[in-house]
Amino acid sequence: MAQSDLSLGAYELPTTYLPPDDVPTAELASLAPSVREAQRTTTIPSRPLLGAAPLARIVPEDVHSALDYSNGLIVALAGLAARTKAARIAGVALGASVIFVSLLTDYRLSLSKRIPIEAHEVIDHAFGVSAIAAPFALGYAKRDPLAAVIHVATGAATILGSLLTDYRAVRGAGRRPRRA
Repeated sequence: MAQSDLSLGAYELPTTYLPPDDVPTAELASLAPSVREAQRTTTIPSRPLLGAAPLARIVPEDVHSALDYSNGLIVALAGLAARTKAARIAGVALGASVIFVSLLTDYRLSLSKRIPIEAHEVIDHAFGVSAIAAPFALGYAKRDPLAAVIHVATGAATILGSLLTDYRAVRGAGRRPRRA
């Protein structure tokens, strides 16, 4: 009786070949050269925060930018629905600031590309810390627990999303696109 693939030991597993990152995949290689060149040069990879990327950058920037807008809206709506004045003010201020920064960031889903993408990443971290700290610093964590939980969860999600986003600028912070 033949041995099934499931019963193979760890050292007997068949190996697969994965091409290095700089070698185009079959799909990319099949595209016209002008399309490949456009893909390479339409966006500029940002410099990693503090010089090194802490985690694998797996979230596309367009997804991150859509999440920025939705996070700002969620925090603002939680603030508007809050029972305490401090939670209302914090929610609206935090939500409006995220949406305003997103509208001015150098990525595709913005109105004006004024804020470099590297600065946006730092602002995302600052927003996340502020949203987490606001319920405790402003004293509405116990009096308005729903708004507090939403603010803390959104702040934590923003920080995590920021650490996982593959940031790419449209214009760049005074840099030219990388030519390969």
